[in-house]
Amino acid sequence: MSKITPENIREKAEKYRDYATRALSELIRIRSFSGQEEEIVNFLQREFAACGAGEVTVDNFGNVLARLGNRGPVIAFDAHIDTVDIGQPERWSFDPFCGDIRDGRVLGRGAADQKAGMASMLAALKILSESSTDLPFTLFFVGSVLEEDCDGLCWQYIVNEDKIVPDIVILTEPTGGKINRGHRGRMEIEIMVSGVACHGSAPERGQNAIYRLAPIIKAVENLNGNLADDPFLGKGTVAATRIRSNAPSLNAVADLACLYLDRRLTRGETPMSARAELEALMEVQQAGARIEIPVFEKPSWRGTTYPTSKSYPTWLLPENHHLIDYAGRCHQRLFGSMPLVDKWIFSTNGVATMGLANIPTFGFGPGNEEMAHAADESVAVDDLVRCAAFYAYFPWIVVGQ
Repeated sequence: MSKITPENIREKAEKYRDYATRALSELIRIRSFSGQEEEIVNFLQREFAACGAGEVTVDNFGNVLARLGNRGPVIAFDAHIDTVDIGQPERWSFDPFCGDIRDGRVLGRGAADQKAGMASMLAALKILSESSTDLPFTLFFVGSVLEEDCDGLCWQYIVNEDKIVPDIVILTEPTGGKINRGHRGRMEIEIMVSGVACHGSAPERGQNAIYRLAPIIKAVENLNGNLADDPFLGKGTVAATRIRSNAPSLNAVADLACLYLDRRLTRGETPMSARAELEALMEVQQAGARIEIPVFEKPSWRGTTYPTSKSYPTWLLPENHHLIDYAGRCHQRLFGSMPLVDKWIFSTNGVATMGLANIPTFGFGPGNEEMAHAADESVAVDDLVRCAAFYAYFPWIVVGQ
């Protein structure tokens, strides 16, 4: 085994700059909307093997997992390989699936969110597989699926069904050069109000569910101003995101009205407490409204359904946790500076790895969070190289090198 130093890790990451860039371009050119990841999984099976993985598997949910090493602490790097759709095509100034490289950036849907993380993982795998045939740690490189539709479901499956429970998980979602140690939780909530249908020409004969829902909408708006706050994670929020109603026809009074809410949970808030706040609203009680948390049941690309409640817990790695120290030390040795420690605004697979499974988790990934789901998405090639170096060196920090 050659001596592992920050200098030779940086040199090798630079050596694979072109490889990481080409890999990301190819990943972007493969359309992999959530639930449609089969082609990109097949690509990654081949690529993981070519990069030196000791074992590559695809589980029954459709996640692709590459393993390197067979002893010591178990560290998993995660990149979800599904993307959202492109939105309105006219908002893009280039083909969303071009994968072109311009002015030091790779362009296209998924560039930042978050195929760049996978490209850096592939380069790191090449570096690590060349370092030794007997590594003092076990690594999993995970291409997870269906994340955009249901945060963390992929990792619920990995932990509960594949029985893979790492000691550490590193999320490669975009962090803009920072170490992210958590984010707010979230949940989807449906409030349903019943009424009595009748002909629209004589509305007094019925009970209009839409009118009965209206005071609840205002009460929810007012509730948003009174939710818990946290100096690090920020404020809990609730937002009405959709209203639907049911009536026998357009000239009939509605007998059902439903309000959909997006609820963001800060530290100290739980799905149970958020539900209880709504149930305590006078307007909810007066309308006899029902409150439900939807269940996610969409099948993965392999046809596997794994039902789960659409509630995703807040998670936060303590600021003084040894992983934050390891990450800072890794960054300092590689790049000569201590990183800013921060949080994500959006949600990640950390809701499952740490929020549910209590596996120590943090994030460091290429790109900026603001690019996620945006038109003209792109990522800097330099970010790919830096993150590849970090992923290749971090396991050595963990084992005390």
